Amino acid sequence: MDVRSVRYDHPDAVKLNDQVQLEYIQRYGDGDGDETPLDASMFQPPCGLYLIAYDDEGHPVATGGWRARSQGDGEDEGYEDGDAELKRMYVVAEARGRGLARIMLAALEADARTAGRTRMVLETGDKQPEAIALYTSSGYGDSEKKFGHYREYEGSRCFVKQLT
Repeated sequence: MDVRSVRYDHPDAVKLNDQVQLEYIQRYGDGDGDETPLDASMFQPPCGLYLIAYDDEGHPVATGGWRARSQGDGEDEGYEDGDAELKRMYVVAEARGRGLARIMLAALEADARTAGRTRMVLETGDKQPEAIALYTSSGYGDSEKKFGHYREYEGSRCFVKQLT
């Protein structure tokens, strides 16, 4: 597997993002997927990173990114200074079960730590039990405060992990 840093608007990133949006629609039954406002500038080092993993044939099979967050970030509450927020973790269906999500997660955590971030945070939904299992088995715990675009939704689950 080849893990590469790419821009969030790279064609392969757009392709995988479209796939994850379809999965959100299937799981949550709404027509729009995740409407969290994101743009490529949020994932530019040193304030973020976006990764894609490619298989041996050069096909994009996994993705994920982090972006810097801090107290008082716009409309979102609950962040702390030094936070890195995990976004768009996804593995294509045919590549699941190979540990790719763990590899991506570890790479993103390491990069955020190197960039001086002190805590990794994420928001997911209760209809993503595989994601919740990955995060809890990787040392993430429930957050005392809710954050993110969907923090007001009943099914929203927020997790944190200290990086330092």
